Amino acid sequence: MTSQSPRIYVYKITFEEVPYYYYGSHKEKRYNEEYWGTPITHKWCWEFYTPKKQILEIFPFTDEGYIQAQEVEGRLIRPVYNTDNWCLNENCLGVFSLDQKRKSGKIGGEKSKELCLGVHRRTQEEMIEDSRKAGRRAYELGLGVHSRSKEKIREDGSKGGKILYEMKLGVHSRSPEQMTEDGRKGGKISGKRNKELGLGIHGRTKEKMSEDGKRNGKLGGKVSGNQRWMCSETGYISNAGGLAKYQRAKGIDTTKRVRIS
Repeated sequence: MTSQSPRIYVYKITFEEVPYYYYGSHKEKRYNEEYWGTPITHKWCWEFYTPKKQILEIFPFTDEGYIQAQEVEGRLIRPVYNTDNWCLNENCLGVFSLDQKRKSGKIGGEKSKELCLGVHRRTQEEMIEDSRKAGRRAYELGLGVHSRSKEKIREDGSKGGKILYEMKLGVHSRSPEQMTEDGRKGGKISGKRNKELGLGIHGRTKEKMSEDGKRNGKLGGKVSGNQRWMCSETGYISNAGGLAKYQRAKGIDTTKRVRIS
């Protein structure tokens, strides 16, 4: 690959005025083409503020390189896109955030059910059977989580963390003082803007926020309870809470984990 060949890379979008950020991966059609992600829900942020792009890692321009880029993108987004209000990602490799699911469900859920579209076109038994078939097929072909050994997953997880630390990327790119100051600046700017437009917390009544909190608590507990996570150091597998208890007991950093299902 020459210096002018198209690239596959993982990137991060930040904004000069506020601490919002966005992760993504991109496969170029031509070298150094202009690309700023494909935001939908938060496109207004790209238009209102000044975006900056930082290329975090470049991968081989192959099918395997593209898969690797998506895996790294997923590892960056998963820990934050349902918990950090500054993260603008509403989709992680096909899985939508809880907030986006709630919004889209209100708009299209009833219509899809009436027309038997999407998830409503199959019975629960059919979906379970299809999921089992897909899982067996992935296992037989060595795809997805089955494409790497536990040792390889642990190695990749440790390698990715070291790269971010050495290159001062992600959470390592700013000092605690700088993050505190950026948070204050962003909070003042976005808070005033959101209040004027009736966005975010200003767009809902206390009753509505209480209702959404209860609903999301139940959904979040069910989702997190079904997720399977693996310790990057020992290969131990459990749900998020179980793995955290295990790692604390062993004196292992609780961030050294990889979601496997």
